[in-house]
Amino acid sequence: MTARAFLPNSLDDLPQEIPIFPLTGALLLPVGHLPLNIFEPRYLSMISDALQSPQRLIGMIQATDMEVSMSDAPVHALGCAGRISAFSENDDGTVLITLTGIIRFSIERELDQASGGYRRVIPNFSAFATDLIELNQAPTNEDVLRASVIDATKRYFDAKGFNTDWEGIQDLGLTELVTSLGMACPFDPLEKQALLEAENVEERAKTLTQIMTMATLGDSVDATVAVN
Repeated sequence: MTARAFLPNSLDDLPQEIPIFPLTGALLLPVGHLPLNIFEPRYLSMISDALQSPQRLIGMIQATDMEVSMSDAPVHALGCAGRISAFSENDDGTVLITLTGIIRFSIERELDQASGGYRRVIPNFSAFATDLIELNQAPTNEDVLRASVIDATKRYFDAKGFNTDWEGIQDLGLTELVTSLGMACPFDPLEKQALLEAENVEERAKTLTQIMTMATLGDSVDATVAVN
């Protein structure tokens, strides 16, 4: 039995309300894996409640105002629901979890806070049904997109001085490649939101390539100015 055997197969398998975890700078994409160290009481309560639900889903979403407390901050209209796929308790009372990205959602309405103090929303998944099957549906121009992403990644990593396992990257399919790079690279919050909001893996690959290319060009300009 694979890990995907535990994931929802259709929109009918998804809950009518989910807790949300506002966290600026943290990106979860469908099929991605996001490790989180949970220590605040309200989020420990959220994890406890989520583990008792059939789907074990939490909505990751970025705040739009980083100057406001995460418990009160306005958030983007679009986030990604992830299933708690790994859970580990620490002796200090904190927990480590891994969220596996399932499907994006827009917020239809925010509900009153749960008794544990965390935020809840009524999500709308209807526009993102393809997230549930995209892993097995590569675009027709996958090879061209992969080549473009890998070329942009090499230039970006060289400019930033990053090292990586290029052999491992070459073995990834387009969806895994774009998801892994999009979540792991130190892009700014708005760039991460742009990746999340890309319509499908093809558009996300193009957005990722553009972000890396612009960052590389920006570094080249900065280097030239410094030298001059």
